Amino acid sequence: MLKKRSEIEERYKWKITDLYATDEAWEAEFAEVERALAVFERFRGALSGADALLECLAIRDTVFHKAERLNVYANMKLHEDGSDSRYQGLAGRGETLVAKLTAAAAFIEPEILSIDGAALAAMLRENAGLALYGHFLDDLTRQRAHVLSPELEQLLANAAETLNAADNIFSMLNDADISFGVIKDENGAETPLTHGNYVSFLESRDRAVRENAYTAHYKAYGSLINTLAAIYNASVKSDVFQARARKYGSALESALSAGNISASVYSNLLAAVHESLPRLHRYVRLRKRLLGLDSMRPFDLYANLVEDVNTKIPYAEACEQVLKSLAPLGGDYVKQVKAAFDSGWIDVYENECKRSGAYAWGVSGCHPYILLNYENRINDMFAIAHEMGHAMHFHHTWGVQPYIYSDHEIFTAEVASTVNESLLMQYLLRTTEDARMRKYLIYFFLEQFRGTLFRQTMFAEFEMLTHELVESGETLTVSALNTLYKGLFEKYMGEGVAPDEQIGMEWARIPHFYTEFYVYQYATGFSAAIALSGRILEEGGPAVSKYIEFLKSGSSDYSLNLLRSAGVDMESPAPVRAALETFAKLLDEFDGIC
Repeated sequence: MLKKRSEIEERYKWKITDLYATDEAWEAEFAEVERALAVFERFRGALSGADALLECLAIRDTVFHKAERLNVYANMKLHEDGSDSRYQGLAGRGETLVAKLTAAAAFIEPEILSIDGAALAAMLRENAGLALYGHFLDDLTRQRAHVLSPELEQLLANAAETLNAADNIFSMLNDADISFGVIKDENGAETPLTHGNYVSFLESRDRAVRENAYTAHYKAYGSLINTLAAIYNASVKSDVFQARARKYGSALESALSAGNISASVYSNLLAAVHESLPRLHRYVRLRKRLLGLDSMRPFDLYANLVEDVNTKIPYAEACEQVLKSLAPLGGDYVKQVKAAFDSGWIDVYENECKRSGAYAWGVSGCHPYILLNYENRINDMFAIAHEMGHAMHFHHTWGVQPYIYSDHEIFTAEVASTVNESLLMQYLLRTTEDARMRKYLIYFFLEQFRGTLFRQTMFAEFEMLTHELVESGETLTVSALNTLYKGLFEKYMGEGVAPDEQIGMEWARIPHFYTEFYVYQYATGFSAAIALSGRILEEGGPAVSKYIEFLKSGSSDYSLNLLRSAGVDMESPAPVRAALETFAKLLDEFDGIC
């Protein structure tokens, strides 16, 4: 049975009191931010003056920074136990407060855009303090055609909670309400099936265990499938509405425009992966042969192919391996990671009603936080490396950048995490002396390619097609969603695996589908990270220096420019194709030793 939150040792919990010492301190800052709602009104109609513009932007940063801290705390407390009504309430109040702030400040960007370019340039010359906002103002001007009148911006801001409701509804259903029941493990012991241990069951060499976990998992989602389809349909409709309201040609164009990402990045990814699908099909056929199956089902895709290797690794040992693998990034980097392990950054183990999965999060002015659901598996060790990459990206950025540039564009957000994963894999491959362990690691690396570069691209294609269906006037019914997803699964996996009705429902369990066009960036980030980690290992100091500067950059420039400065051009298909060539070489070696 899962432990209650109170039964987890304190050393394995994050130190959330570093954000607020008590809930009462949270309430005091909440009241302070509420009082600040009225401050913006005195700037309405006054932003054509340089001094007023600078003061307004500075106040906006200060107030929104505090509101972000309020939301991070409330939601992290809720993620500890999704059934806790107190923090459900705090999280809801925090979200409402941000919506009110957004509405109160909604006039600012339209009013700036009412200033012609020459006058705005003169204001920048007149007040040196405005130079801080130079990139922000350039980016705002770039999107001039998609910023609405102050009245319409305020209307959209007031509607933000409603427009984003699908994500919250899905999260509550998925994290707090859904139950998968109990299944028997390899030893016949009855064990509750959870988000956290589902993949562990799918990795079992006992096919009956895999099938039982798979069946129970999708039985739970199947019992809610009409509701889940309605939630996802509402989410996509919201994406399409907001894109059209801002005069974009499509939801995809809107999502890419936010980061100034060219459409060629998305199309190049799909094209390059489509070219390499025969390699994935070969890998699936090899998996089928090694498992000795006449017919392979979707639940067989995760079964461990390399037996008699100890793939269990305790948390403390995993942390040590991660530290050693990151040595190429320099002593300062490793020292800070060690401090993170020892200083309450990480919430390690699963407990009742804890949020599933893993993430790194936080707010500048405090250290980052990492949520794990550690299960003593090698892939959990890679999750440590991955989320620590995110956390160190935050840490470096927050140490240098002002609040306005303290976040990361989604396009670069997955690069630092995957560089860490790649460095860990290369370290393990270099240092292992056990032939079977090397075989397992190559297999594990192949699975990372399958799960990240291929699978996330399949997700990206699904997102693109579902949004196109809604844009053409269609409704995303259960039948339409299941048929579309099942067809993509067949396309990507090939004839080596027999699809079934359950796999058609897989879309229903993917939280990232509620953040439009996010998932493709796992695949592009993975490709960029393979390139960057290769440079770090081959070139050493110069490449490391460029990479650390990349980590410090935050959102102070466009993502594509930041990556070019680090040494990777993602507008070219070359990084994706190079990563896929690495997959092909690993597949050749794995096939040769099996």
